Amino acid sequence: MKYVSVQKKIKFFLLTIVFTSIFFAPMSAQVDPWIVKADKIDPSNYYGITVANGMVGIISSPEPFKVKNIVLAQTYDQYGRGRVSNFLNSFNLLNMKLDIDGKTVDAKSVSNFTQQLDMQKAAFTSSFDYQDLAKIKYTYYSLRQLPFCVLMEVQIAAQKDLTINASSIMEAPDALRDVQNYYNQIDRPHTTIDLLTSTAKSPTGKLQLCASNTFLFKETHDQEPRVIHEMWDNNMHLMRFNKTIKAGETYSYCIVGTSISSAHHDDPINEAERLTIFAKLEGCDRLIKFHEKAWSDLWKSDIKIDGDSQSQQDIHSMMYHLYSFSREGSSFSLSPMGLSGLGYNGHVFWDADIWMFPVYAVLHPEIAKSLIEYRFDRLKAAKRNAYSHGFKGAMFPWESAETGVEETPVWALSGPFEHHITACVALAAWNYYCITQDKNWLKEKGWPILSATADFWASRVERNGLGKYEIKNVVAADEWAENVDNDAFTNAAAKANLQNAIKAAKLLGISSDPDWGLVAKNIPILKMPNGVTREHSTYNGEEIKQADVNLLAYPLTEITDVNQIKKDLEYYSKRIPDAGTPAMTQAIFTLLYARLGDSEKAYQWFKNAYEPNLNQPFRVIAETRGGTNPYFATGAGGILQSVLMGFGGLNITSNGIIQIKSVLPKNWKKLTITGVGPNHKTYIVGR
Repeated sequence: MKYVSVQKKIKFFLLTIVFTSIFFAPMSAQVDPWIVKADKIDPSNYYGITVANGMVGIISSPEPFKVKNIVLAQTYDQYGRGRVSNFLNSFNLLNMKLDIDGKTVDAKSVSNFTQQLDMQKAAFTSSFDYQDLAKIKYTYYSLRQLPFCVLMEVQIAAQKDLTINASSIMEAPDALRDVQNYYNQIDRPHTTIDLLTSTAKSPTGKLQLCASNTFLFKETHDQEPRVIHEMWDNNMHLMRFNKTIKAGETYSYCIVGTSISSAHHDDPINEAERLTIFAKLEGCDRLIKFHEKAWSDLWKSDIKIDGDSQSQQDIHSMMYHLYSFSREGSSFSLSPMGLSGLGYNGHVFWDADIWMFPVYAVLHPEIAKSLIEYRFDRLKAAKRNAYSHGFKGAMFPWESAETGVEETPVWALSGPFEHHITACVALAAWNYYCITQDKNWLKEKGWPILSATADFWASRVERNGLGKYEIKNVVAADEWAENVDNDAFTNAAAKANLQNAIKAAKLLGISSDPDWGLVAKNIPILKMPNGVTREHSTYNGEEIKQADVNLLAYPLTEITDVNQIKKDLEYYSKRIPDAGTPAMTQAIFTLLYARLGDSEKAYQWFKNAYEPNLNQPFRVIAETRGGTNPYFATGAGGILQSVLMGFGGLNITSNGIIQIKSVLPKNWKKLTITGVGPNHKTYIVGR
């Protein structure tokens, strides 16, 4: 057996000293729990933050009146990486151009440029001074109440008499083809609707993507400025208007628009214009009012930390992003990067089922239901996948996109071998029932998932004698362990899948397959000579990419003995390298140490889970320390679980959510979790 080197022991000792200094350091100045502000914009070190409504994601830019990208959920086509489905950017329908007295406002001509995200209202605001002529502010929203609509409000406070020329620019991303641009004016007695519309095909022609926007003026109809359309090239066109503003006056206008595709609607171009007209006639004030009301309802489920203002802001940021990346009633799931970009091709992994789903399930079961509905809708594809691999039941793909077929690039072994994903889907389904106690849902949606996945494991094991129903040749949850036998998490998750299927059958009065119980009893969990749970049959003390064995204590309940949990935790927490590990690993250590009553180690791992991964200027989380691929929603999900189920002591059981004993960090005076579960309960942990 290989033992940890002296150098690694020294490294861990030094890290412990650093963490301890953080833990006992004086509290930093108070930061706003809801506002993340950047008052020093450096375009060379800028990682945008996302405003999203679970359908449309808007990624910020360091340039005035620009947004980096518009990401539209569930728009996939085959292009680029790996000959598999890839996420697509949609039309950039919020870019603007503003000329003042004939000169274009740009980054070089402004001062006091600041940007901030109001997480409570899901509003992103940029403000700056333009010479000595005007103070300008614009705020954009991805409207929560209208899943395909976005809004930008512009305010120009004139310090001298001036004339503006304001343009709304519609731009097609490079990947789209056969772009067609339209402009239409619809006259009504009380307003004129100017529609700037574009449509294009996805790279293979599979999808039609469409966008439309219009100006919203606050003047009366006869005083509205005249709008002019200009065609620049095939991929870009604009509409613009002129307005003279007197010194001391503040002039406001809005742009509202729609982004939609044929993945969402059979007639996307007309629907884009209809939805834009609908939003136009709602008016800017009503649109913002209903948006803020929707977010106020979301924030009724909140995590409140008393005594650590930076952690409070960071936790709100993680919650904000998860709330932004999914929505109720969509039957869509989400990728590791949510709607913040095209990372991981926008595919759905175990990240959704194990790391993000429990947060939704506890705080917003109605959103969690969308993630499970996504899996249910693709159950037939999972059954075909099992059949093609020679197994029974349903085998969910490691990477899933629109149809539910395997979308992992062929050079990655996770596709054919990372089978624990099937048990992860089943665990999410079971936990949704546990929290909601909805037997009708269990019968109609949960049972088909649980029974088909149980059938898969019963056919997947190799029956080599009592206690040796082995699961061989898998990629472990620790993905640095490829093509190994009897991976701890895979085996334990399969057991849980089988056991939960038996419980579901009993609840529904259905006869379960007797073989499920036999298989569950004989799947081995291996041990090393020192009593530590062995990660897999050939594991010998190597560094690990991410938690595997430690997941047997949470989210699984395979290991419940406190001494065993502690022994495994102490062993594997020393086998995490400085780089290359995702934030969820440290989050699991946080959760388990909190449940074990060790507040100091729990807080050290809590900070280590994400602070080294933060990118400026908005403290957005990357997948690994030093990473440049934010926003890593999977990591946020893991860290939020460390607070909810670790420090907060919440636990999902067959009878619903309960609270078990836990501890808080020494500098947290109180933790309050509101809006928990279907009954919106409040749980408090205090000192």
